[in-house]
Amino acid sequence: MNTISSAVSTATWISRPPQRASLASSPRYGQMLRSNFQPHPLLRGAHLQTIASLLRPAPKLDLRCERLELPDGDFVDVGWSGDHNKTGPLAVLVHGLCGGFESKYARGTAGQLIARGWRTVIFQLRGAGPEPNRLQRCYNQGDTEDLRYFWHLLRNREPHAFIASVGWSLGGNVTLKALAEEGNAAPVDIAAAASVPFDIRPCAERLRKGFSRIYQKRLLDALKDALRRKHLHIAPSPLVNLAAALVAQDFIEYDEAYTAPLAGYRDAEDYYSHSSCGRLLRNIRCPTLVVHALDDPFMTADIVPAMDALAPCVTLEVAQGGGHVGFVSAGALGLPYCWLERRLTAYLHDGYERRIGTYVHNVDIQSTARVAA
Repeated sequence: MNTISSAVSTATWISRPPQRASLASSPRYGQMLRSNFQPHPLLRGAHLQTIASLLRPAPKLDLRCERLELPDGDFVDVGWSGDHNKTGPLAVLVHGLCGGFESKYARGTAGQLIARGWRTVIFQLRGAGPEPNRLQRCYNQGDTEDLRYFWHLLRNREPHAFIASVGWSLGGNVTLKALAEEGNAAPVDIAAAASVPFDIRPCAERLRKGFSRIYQKRLLDALKDALRRKHLHIAPSPLVNLAAALVAQDFIEYDEAYTAPLAGYRDAEDYYSHSSCGRLLRNIRCPTLVVHALDDPFMTADIVPAMDALAPCVTLEVAQGGGHVGFVSAGALGLPYCWLERRLTAYLHDGYERRIGTYVHNVDIQSTARVAA
């Protein structure tokens, strides 16, 4: 376990007052923060946090769908919201594995941003929607080409717009990897990500164990259903073993049979190694917040990057708890709310206000924590 991971796993975190105190920083590296997230008192623990987020009512969101034709003849669908904020900043939202327009975390964050004058667009990754894509190719942890194409398309459409990009889980890995690959050329002004599998191989192993196998089965069943729908109309690539993928008992078996060979990797190990964003974070060049829970049941705590793995513009905010894309806290009268959506929204909006020169710093730490939460 690296030094920071060891430090953040200590019980002293729990007893300290809620604030985003800096764990470490350096002019040469990014910043690591101790999150002020406090779990709902009735929803303590990784699994309760994760499941509560999954079972929450779907946030209402009006979507205007656009089919984006890609250079290789395939397509992705994107869902626009907040059109009434005509000149407002724009956020691209990238869902996780088996997600899409219905992903609650994306819809909830969109609602938070729209209330602050933003426009949002959910980027439904290639092959992720209910309608199969045209080509054999499908999204995966390492494929950033479509997202990068969309970023540049937006920048060409709106040269002076303030553009943000946000990703969760797989979408977070894709977003951070794309930012690193673009470097100084990234057409994005600010970014955020949450529950990111910085090192995919240990995550795949974690999902083979204990209660986490329930999440794995749920996701694998959805992937297999999507394969069956797709290959009713499109012959599978000769590179993949479709039969093996459809009976895979875990992600490693599935990726070995289907994901890795389809994407041109030698095997699952090669796919995981080249697709993990953790080794690339030093190459990010735009302000970026990454929120992570040490108890994430999809991962192990030791995948958290060390400070020297972060570019100076990257802030890694680590919470003791929160689960996987959970972060459910207690509001007025104990009513649950999604802290993560408010945190990401506050970070993006503060960055936008700084850009246009209207940001006002809150000098009171506790007030700042409440606003950002």
